[in-house]
Amino acid sequence: MSRTLRRPARLALAGLTLALAAPTGASAQGFERGGTPGSFDFYVLALSWSPTYCDGPGARREADGQCRPGRGLGFVVHGLWPQYTRGYPSNCSSVERSPTRQAIEVAGQVYPSEGLARHEWRTHGTCSGLDPVSYFQAARDARAAVTIPDAFKGLERDTRMAPIEVARQFVTANRGLRPDMMSVTCRGGQLQEVRICFTKDLRGFTPCPEVARQNCRAGEVAIDAAR
Repeated sequence: MSRTLRRPARLALAGLTLALAAPTGASAQGFERGGTPGSFDFYVLALSWSPTYCDGPGARREADGQCRPGRGLGFVVHGLWPQYTRGYPSNCSSVERSPTRQAIEVAGQVYPSEGLARHEWRTHGTCSGLDPVSYFQAARDARAAVTIPDAFKGLERDTRMAPIEVARQFVTANRGLRPDMMSVTCRGGQLQEVRICFTKDLRGFTPCPEVARQNCRAGEVAIDAAR
């Protein structure tokens, strides 16, 4: 990047700094158990940094799946979450439609494990107003719309990076994405997720102030290499 930034670029970076300095925590985003399927404001695509998950709870849960040595996974889809402007719905259907084999085949194109796909359908997919096949197709389409920055592809050694730099990398790699349309989260000093907000029709990114306020406030986070 040149030493002299254009005005829009300066404004974007200023917005990024403010967003990442904002308060964090799950309390910033309450949830409503239940809700009316299809009644929400926008989607959040959550991309999990697999090495962090596999260094924690995934070590046992997914020892033979997502976290099996040699898989070499970096960012994976955690979920596609229907979201309100404030808060979010969950478990919206009292009569759950279990995903068919066809739906699970579609989910397998984007989720790292069948167990995660089924969990995401129960918790979030039932709030989308879509059938299981269409919901997993929507998750696949949202993932395809996001370019993972080169810095996170094939990472061969552990590194550290400021959350603001993680966000900057995504903003630079994805046309139309701004700092107020995403958040970078961390857990125990490690990169946890990048969450990107999409319009309800998935045609583009959208501002989501409440989600953006969940940014990690650490000066730097550890980013373990894919294994």
